[in-house]
Amino acid sequence: MSASQTIQPLAGSLSPAGEAWRMRLIFSLLAAAVMAAILLARTPALLQDPDSWWHIRVGLDMLATRTFPTIDSYSHSFAGQPWIAKEWLSQVLLALAYKGAGWNGVALVTATAISLMVFLLAWQLGEALKPSLAMALALSFALLSAFVFTARPHVFTLPIIVVWTANLFRVAGAGRPPSLGLLGLLWLWTNLHASFTLGFVIAAFAGLDVLIRYRLTRPRLLAQWCIFGALCPLVSLINPYGLKAILATFTVAGANEAVPLIMEWRPFNASAAPLNEAALLLMVLGLLLSGFRIGLARALFILFALHLYLAHERFVYVFFLLVPLVLAVQVAEQFPAVSIRTWMMEQRDGLERFLLGHYRLAFGASVALVIGANAMLARGPAVEPGQKTSAKDALAFAAQRGLSGPVLNSYDFGGTLIFHGIKTFIDGRTDQLFLNGFTQADDAMGRSTGKPLLETQLRKYGVDWALLSAGDGRIPFFDELPGWTRAYSDRYAMIYVRSR
Repeated sequence: MSASQTIQPLAGSLSPAGEAWRMRLIFSLLAAAVMAAILLARTPALLQDPDSWWHIRVGLDMLATRTFPTIDSYSHSFAGQPWIAKEWLSQVLLALAYKGAGWNGVALVTATAISLMVFLLAWQLGEALKPSLAMALALSFALLSAFVFTARPHVFTLPIIVVWTANLFRVAGAGRPPSLGLLGLLWLWTNLHASFTLGFVIAAFAGLDVLIRYRLTRPRLLAQWCIFGALCPLVSLINPYGLKAILATFTVAGANEAVPLIMEWRPFNASAAPLNEAALLLMVLGLLLSGFRIGLARALFILFALHLYLAHERFVYVFFLLVPLVLAVQVAEQFPAVSIRTWMMEQRDGLERFLLGHYRLAFGASVALVIGANAMLARGPAVEPGQKTSAKDALAFAAQRGLSGPVLNSYDFGGTLIFHGIKTFIDGRTDQLFLNGFTQADDAMGRSTGKPLLETQLRKYGVDWALLSAGDGRIPFFDELPGWTRAYSDRYAMIYVRSR
C-alpha cells in the first residue's frame, strides 16, 4: 500500500503538510493552555522572589521621572555609587502591569510570557517531531525548568531564547545564513535582561556547527555567519547605557563574591530536585543505549548547557529548554518513527481526525483556554507576595512607630524595603553593588563568630533599627547587644531598635 493510500482524507482536508501545520498549531496552543492552567493554580509561586519588589519600584520610578538611573539611590550603604538599570524594559513592563492590576497584573504578564515560551517551544519542536510528541516534550521540559518561573526580568526573555536557539541551529544544519531579523530579537533581549550575552555564545556554537560541516568549502556562507556574529555585540550597544550594559553582565561571571551566597547561583543539588536528576540520568541513559549520533558543535553546546546548570541552578532553562531544540532534527533523522515526516504518512488516530475535522473549534477552544486562564489571573481574587519576602506586618509596625534612619536588613527583605521607599543596607542588586567584601561581611555577621563584626557594621553605617527574617543568624546577637531592644516579632520577621 502506498503512502497516499494509508491516509484517509477528511472532508475538505488539506495536504499532509497542511494537516501537519494545523496539528502543530493546535497542539502548541494546547501546550500553552495547559501551562497557563498550571500557572493559574500556583499563582503565589510566581510572586515568591524578593527581587520582584525592587524591579517594580525601579520601573515605577523610571515611568515617573522619564530618566534612566546611573547611580544608586535605593540603599544607604552604597548611595551615590554607579548603578544602572540594565534590565530597564522588563522593569517598565512589570511596573505597567502593577499599575494596571496590582500583583494580579504582575502575575498575568509573567504567566503570559511563560505560556508563550511553551507555545513556541512546542511549535519549534514540531518542525521536526510529531505534534503530540512536541507538545508532551515542551510541557515536560518547561515543568523541569519551573525553578525560574518567577516575576523577574528574565522571564520575558524565555520566548526569545527559544526562537533564537531554534532558528540559529536550524539554519546552521541546513547550510543557510542566519536571518538578520534575529538581530531585532537580540536588541529586545538586550534591553530586557542581562543574559543577552548568552545569545552571543549560542550564535558562536551554531557558527561552529557550520564551520565543522562545511569547513572552507563555502566561504560565502562562512562570511555571512561571521558578519552576523560581528553584528551581535554592535546591536547590543543600542540601549540606554551603551557599552556599560555589556560590561555589567560580566560582573557575576568574574567571580562575584555574592554568587556562592545566593540560592539561585548555587550548584545543582540533586537531593533538592529529584525529578531533574532523574531526567538528566534518563537522557544520559538514552544517549548511551540508543547509539544516537551528535555532531561535535552540538555536543559541545550540550556540555556547555549542562555545565551552566550544574554550576548554577538558575540556568536550568538553558539545559532543559535549549538542548531539545538543538537535537530535534537529529532525533527525527535517526529515529524516523517520531518524525513529522512519518506522521504525515501515517493513518490519523481518532483524536487527530477529530481535531483536523473541527479545526476552527479546536483552535478557538485552545485560544479560549489560554485567554481564560490568564483572565482569571487578572480578574480573580487579589494576590500578593507572601510575608516571607514582603514583611507586610513588620513594615506596618515600623510605619506606625515612625521608625526611620539607616536600617540593617536581611537580604530577602531588601526588595520590599526599596518598594516601600526605605533605603536598604543590602538587597538583590549584588551584580553591581555591595561588593569589595561587603556581601561577604554581611554573611559573616550571621555566623557564630560574627558578633564583633556586627557591632562594627552597626557603628560604621549608623544603623538605627534592624529588620531581620525569622531565621537570620544575627538575631541572638541583637538579643545580647546593649542598647538594642526587640520591638516587634512574628513568624516571618523581627524588628530591633536602638535605645534612645
